[in-house]
This record gives sequence, C-alpha cells and structure tokens, in this order.
Amino acid sequence: MLIDKIEIDGTRLECAWVGRVRRPEEPVLVFLHEGLGCVAMWRDFPGRLCEAVDMPGVVYSRAGYGGSDGIELPRPITYQEDEADVLEQILNAQDIRQAIHIGHSDGGTIALIHAGMDKRDRVMGAVTMAAHVFNEEICITGIREARRIWETTDLRGKLQKYHGENVDVAFLGWNDTWQRDDYWHWNVEKYLPYISCPLLVMQGKDDHYGSEDQVNSIVKGAGGSAQKLMLSDCGHNPHLDQPEATITAIKQFLDVHALGR
Repeated sequence: MLIDKIEIDGTRLECAWVGRVRRPEEPVLVFLHEGLGCVAMWRDFPGRLCEAVDMPGVVYSRAGYGGSDGIELPRPITYQEDEADVLEQILNAQDIRQAIHIGHSDGGTIALIHAGMDKRDRVMGAVTMAAHVFNEEICITGIREARRIWETTDLRGKLQKYHGENVDVAFLGWNDTWQRDDYWHWNVEKYLPYISCPLLVMQGKDDHYGSEDQVNSIVKGAGGSAQKLMLSDCGHNPHLDQPEATITAIKQFLDVHALGR
C-alpha cells in the first residue's frame, strides 16, 4: 500500500489506493475508519475486500489520526457531520464520481451522514460496521472502560505506533467527546430518511460499544433498502473478528444490488 498525501482546505491527509488500478468512471470502495483508527489500522482488510470483489478502493486517515495533520481539541459535537463535508471534498479531489462507502464505527456514522447529505447520487451504496446514530449507556460504559485501559496499561504506546504525534489527540478527541454531558443527546437519525442508496448494516453480537438498537434504528429509518446482519462470535470489529464472513456478506450485498458491476 503506497501512502500519499492530499490537501483539503489546507490540511494534509494521508491517503492510499488499494486493489487494482481504477478504470475510468467506475465505482470506488471508500474506507472510513473508526474513532481510534487510521489507514494502517485497517491492516490488510481493504486489500482483501477489493481483491474479492475486483474493485479499486481508497482509504484515508482523518485529520488528527495516523500520519495526517493534527487538530485542536476539543472536538465540536458536530465532528462527524463536519467529517462528512470533508469526505465530499476528498471524493472531489480524487475524482471519485461513484462511491460505495465501507465504514467502521465512527466511519460508519460518517458514511450514513454523507449518504443522507448526498445530492448528486454519488453514493451508490454503503456498508456500515458497528455504526452509531445515537448515544446510549452501553457506548458510555465501553468508552469509560477504554479510558481506564488508557490510564493503566500501555495502550498509548500501542496506539502511538499508528498515530505518532497524533496519539493523544486521536484518543482524547474520541474518548473525551463521547463522555461530555452535552454529547449524551447526540443523535444523527435525522439523516436516515434521506438515504436512498442500499445499505448493509452489520454489527457483532458481542459489540461492547453499541446495542442492536443501533442497527434496528438504521434499518428502520433508512429511506432506501437496508439489510441487517448481526455476526456471532464478533465484537466491535467485524472486519478483524470475522473477516471472511464480513467479506462474503459485502460481496453478496454488492452482487445483489449490482454495485460496481
């Protein structure tokens, strides 16, 4: 994976193309990472998925993550909506006219928001893994536990291998924001009725950051077709906990809806 940099509004973001060479005008898989993720933390999943479905893909790190430029804290409550605006600019910069979003956790939420905001029929479909559309007690419990691990183990050192100088911003920008009193009422369900593209909504049955209510809300609220998939023996990271099942489900989803063909 050859990592390059693109500049969006004066901010440099690390970005990499994966899979085979893109043909003119064809759809692209766009990988959107979690609240502690970055390009490298996807590991080999983007490449494996792109090979399995014979499509090109692009993966990038949001500002404050990986090798991208840093940000100032605190994050605004609207940070995921703001990132959907950045995503639109990235698609423009990379001349991606048709996208299929593959979003994990925060990245899944950003994928849903962007699909709901899409006025150009640019988003052909979206796959979410452990996405959130509202806050709930299980989210806060999981995030508090992550903070305890951050403060009592070498989690910072492990994350620094991926985020470098961004490590504190990456963790605290995610962890502190979700624990703020004014974030308890965070909710982006308002975007769901405006999503017309097909969705595959995935979550692990053992996810400690979100309940099945998240999946049900997305499927029920989506303006287009939405398929629900709960994976057994799977926590918050379907692409790492159950990679084969995840890739198979996404391939079937793309085939059923003739996406990328």
